[in-house]
Amino acid sequence: MIDLRLLREDPDRVRASQRARGEDVGIVDALLTADERRRSSSVHFDELRAEQKALGKLIPKASGDEKAELLKKAGELSAAVKAADAEQDTAAEETQRLLLQLGNLVHPEVPVGGEDDFAVLETVGTPRDFEAEGFAPKDHLELGELLGAIDTERGAKVSGSRFYYLTGIGALLEFALVNAAMAQATAAGFTPMLTPALVKPKAMEGTGFLGQAAEDVYHLDKDDLFLVGTSEVPLAAYHMDEILEADRLPRRYAGFSSCFRREAGSYGKDTRGIFRVHQFDKVEMFVYTTPEEAEAEHQRLLEWEKQWLTSLELPFRVVDLASGDLGSSATRKFDCEAWIPTQGKYRELTSTSNTTEFQSRRLSIRMREGKRVRPLATLNGTLCAITRTIVAILENHQRADGSVRVPEALRPFLGGREVLEPVAR
Repeated sequence: MIDLRLLREDPDRVRASQRARGEDVGIVDALLTADERRRSSSVHFDELRAEQKALGKLIPKASGDEKAELLKKAGELSAAVKAADAEQDTAAEETQRLLLQLGNLVHPEVPVGGEDDFAVLETVGTPRDFEAEGFAPKDHLELGELLGAIDTERGAKVSGSRFYYLTGIGALLEFALVNAAMAQATAAGFTPMLTPALVKPKAMEGTGFLGQAAEDVYHLDKDDLFLVGTSEVPLAAYHMDEILEADRLPRRYAGFSSCFRREAGSYGKDTRGIFRVHQFDKVEMFVYTTPEEAEAEHQRLLEWEKQWLTSLELPFRVVDLASGDLGSSATRKFDCEAWIPTQGKYRELTSTSNTTEFQSRRLSIRMREGKRVRPLATLNGTLCAITRTIVAILENHQRADGSVRVPEALRPFLGGREVLEPVAR
């Protein structure tokens, strides 16, 4: 959530951010009204309580009619205090409810617009010219079936659409990617983490995933637990309700987890293969740092993602997402999109978001500098979303006979294999 003081001091900035996101601007005025009501009701409660305490000191000293009058007034004050306390609670709850609906402030350099209004910041590598090589590229599912690596037919039989099995070399390829990604992350100073796949509502709400993304989340009603769509959630909540020492920042974690998404609103999109699925594994980077260092850390996360994709020898581009395509918690978000030959376009493989103090305020995570305690900044970045990375590797490194060349950086994690060969069927 944003700082209420900023809202009071510069509401036009908050309105501009909401407008850029394509979100309700009216919530700003509603929140200002609720906040004023919260503050005035709190002052009124304090005044009544002070009067009640003062009256309480007079009653033992009074007698006769004076005491009776004071007791009558004390009864009236008691009722008024209870009413003021209830009003204070109601106003605070309304303020909090509205505050949780407000997105983070959009960074001033973010391009304004919707999904298609991103800015391309950089293009790395050149897509292969398969026509010049004399063959038409196969898509990842055809390649995966030839290699005995992907089985979507049985995945659908067992679990439904958008589920799959990784088999044989497909399973080994996942393990190799996870180990390679973790090796890069630990070399960069990240602490490896295996995180819970189920979290409490406070963790999910605190990271901003029960707002506009709520329809994409799986909820277990009986247990009131949520399946995470990214290990960002348990990594962000890891230090929930804690105070971290500023001189021990940044704290960098690399989390591995299974991720679960309903893919609501994606009917008819990417229905073939494993590019868009309900369950996948992912290595996620997460950082706690000072607000002053957040933008520089955001650039470092992007560089680590670029390093990863370059090591896999994938052509990709870096885009600065437009304001209307940001999640509610991000002030700015960069995506790295790999070239997918059979689709003839770049598709998102990794992303990194600067969420500034938005999540830490919601999760009550603060930093201590001497005697001063204040919210810190959190950032996240996908290092390797396994299924999409497998898609990109198979399609970009395929050969005419259906085999796939293994990128050199991945070979030590695949037992030295240089080529993935088709299997007898």
